[in-house]
Amino acid sequence: MNNPRRKFIKMGALLGVSSAIMPLQFCSPAKKEDEVQMETPEVSKSKLKDFGIQLYSVKDEMAADAKATMTALAGFGYSQFEGFDGGKGVLWGMKPAEFKSLTTDLGVKMVASHANVFDNLDAQAADAKEAGLEYLICPWIGPQKTIDEYKIIADKFNKAAETLKSHDLKFAYHNHDYTFVNLEGLVPQDLLIENTDPALVDFEMDIYWVHVAGFNPSEYLSKYPGRFKLCHLKDAEADKGDGEERGVLFGSGEIPFTKIVKESIDLGMEYFIVEQERFVGTNPMEAAEKNAAYLKNVFDY
Repeated sequence: MNNPRRKFIKMGALLGVSSAIMPLQFCSPAKKEDEVQMETPEVSKSKLKDFGIQLYSVKDEMAADAKATMTALAGFGYSQFEGFDGGKGVLWGMKPAEFKSLTTDLGVKMVASHANVFDNLDAQAADAKEAGLEYLICPWIGPQKTIDEYKIIADKFNKAAETLKSHDLKFAYHNHDYTFVNLEGLVPQDLLIENTDPALVDFEMDIYWVHVAGFNPSEYLSKYPGRFKLCHLKDAEADKGDGEERGVLFGSGEIPFTKIVKESIDLGMEYFIVEQERFVGTNPMEAAEKNAAYLKNVFDY
């Protein structure tokens, strides 16, 4: 006759069943209170599987040799790129098919590019679609003088987004700090979000600019769940009274990325794009490499 205890233990081992849920007759005697050791369970953490870089972070290197620069960045661990128009167009003088072939060979997705979405948009969109982009992003509108002017901008966003949709592309707006400066008793960023079609217009949160404007990025994301699909990851040193120039390498500033990233994913954030524009004791390519290493090896949420 089989030993029922041995049979149960064997089954538990196969199924990964803990002895904590076995019948009492199979459990060891309880330890005395002074023998019990409290164990703190490890907190389950995740790392960003994919992250990108805004190529403006290495704008001089891109101007000198775009292909070599993009190859180096892919080697650092960036699996996504976001572009800008550095004077040679958002594809740096390459034909759309050539550009797509390059990013495919590098194993990188060209997610988006900052562009002038108010000029020649159909032609830009056709090239962007062929090159494999998903978004064209308005990077700058400048501070407007009145709320009515921001309403006009919101209408322009809706129209640009409709044009991009006809090319199977998406539209987004990238903020600076000026849309978080109170105007006529309102926050212009609120107005831009509330006066644009959520089915057409997405937003890219520049976490640095939201932070230095005095807003909590996590709280603002919670205010408009699902509207921010992309973000710029940038760190900032503590304010020393020298204005906006506070950008630093990841991990050496004060922005709480762990909290922001975790909460943003739950609120619809899809793309995390590294950007750095100020370099103290480093240079753009070195900073790009160090920031990638931080996200790969140190950062978790």
